[in-house]
Amino acid sequence: MILSMTGYATASVELESGSLTLELRAVNHRYLDIQLRMPDELRSIEGALREAISAQLQRGKVECRINYAARGAQSSVSLNRELLQQLAAWSREVQQALPEASPMNVADVLRWNGVLETPSASADELRAALLGLLQEVLLEFSASRAREGEKLKDFLLQRVAKIEALRDSVMPHVPAAIAAYEQKLAARLREAMQNAPLQDTWDERIRQEITLFASKVDVDEELSRLASHLGEMRRILTQGGAVGKRLDFLMQELNREANTLGSKSVDAEVSRSAMEMKILIEQMREQIQNLE
Repeated sequence: MILSMTGYATASVELESGSLTLELRAVNHRYLDIQLRMPDELRSIEGALREAISAQLQRGKVECRINYAARGAQSSVSLNRELLQQLAAWSREVQQALPEASPMNVADVLRWNGVLETPSASADELRAALLGLLQEVLLEFSASRAREGEKLKDFLLQRVAKIEALRDSVMPHVPAAIAAYEQKLAARLREAMQNAPLQDTWDERIRQEITLFASKVDVDEELSRLASHLGEMRRILTQGGAVGKRLDFLMQELNREANTLGSKSVDAEVSRSAMEMKILIEQMREQIQNLE
C-alpha cells in the first residue's frame, strides 16, 4: 500500500464529565514531526500519545489537537447529600450550644465547600478514553492517507507510461540523424575535394568524422538507463510501503538522463521528447514529496 503524508481525521467521545474531541491532520515533511495541542490537565498523557502516533507514521508533519469540554453547571451539578446531612447535624448541635446563634441559610449551605458536586473524570479514565479515541482516529487517518496514496500511485504510473512512450519514439530518430549527417558531411567534403589527390584518404577521414559524430550523439546508454529507472519505479510502486525517499532519488536519476538526452540531441523531435520528459519528471517529483 502506498501512503500519502497528507491526511485528516477527527472523532469525539462523550464522558460523564464532559466531551472529548481529537483531531489529527498531517502534511508532507522530511521527517516525522509531531505537534500536540491539548489542555494542561491532559499533559500527563502526552508521552503515550506520541508513542501511539509514532507507531503508525514514519514521515510527515503531524498536528494532534485535543479538546476537553466539561459539562455545564445546569446539567451536571448535584448536591453532596452526605455532607448536607452532616451540616444539618452540626447546625443542630450549634443551636443547642448557642441558642442565640443565627441559623445557616440556603446560600450559606450552598457556598460550603464540597456541597455542590460536578462530575470529573479520573486521570486513568481520561487516559483510557483518549488512547481509545486516538486509535479510532488513526484508523480513519490511515484510510484517508491510503486513499490519497492510491491516487498518487495512479498519477505516477500514468507519467511513467508517457515517458516510456517518449523513450520509444526517440529510438528510431538517432540512427536516422546519424545517416542524415553522414550524407550531408560526405557530400560537402567530396564536393570540396573532388579534384584533390588521395581520395582514399579523404574517404577515411569522412568515416572517422561519422564515427566521432555517432559517438557524440549516441544515446543508447541514456535510453537504456531510462528504461531501467522506469522499471524500478514500477517495481517500487507495486511493492508499496515507505517509498517516498527511494522515488525521490529515482527522480534525480531520471532527470539526469533526460538532460543528457537533450544535450546530445541533433534532431528537433528528440529535443522535444527530452523536454517533455523533463516536464513529466518534474510533475512526478512534486507529487512524490507527498508520499511517505
